[in-house]
Amino acid sequence: MPKKHIEQRSEPLVITMKRHVLSIALTVTAFLSGCDALGIDSPEKLAAFRDADGKAIGGACRHAGRAIEDCYALNKKADKAAVFSGWRDMNDYMRENKIDPVPSQLSTQVASAKAAQDDAAADEKQATKAGKSKDSKAH
Repeated sequence: MPKKHIEQRSEPLVITMKRHVLSIALTVTAFLSGCDALGIDSPEKLAAFRDADGKAIGGACRHAGRAIEDCYALNKKADKAAVFSGWRDMNDYMRENKIDPVPSQLSTQVASAKAAQDDAAADEKQATKAGKSKDSKAH
């Protein structure tokens, strides 16, 4: 049986494998660098998100009939310039289309609930005070 001729490589196998691994790693890195699936947001994307969020907050505040100062006070983390821009855009839109503000129903419910709690606390305080005065008169 004839012997098979074994080729002598000019480079060792380890160096060849390292080159292949390096080329694959560079290719994968190049593809993933432009991928949004990693969940890493760019500064431009974050700035655009903050701007859009602020405009939405400002528009919602104006539609609810809130003053811009109240909107700033309620949304301290929002960008004030973006909030104002959204508020102004909604103001212009509402004037052009003759749209009336829609007051928030939640704030009136919260205010009435708080008033009821205050009344209950005041009644309890008066009852406690009346009970103490009866005890002091008894002695």
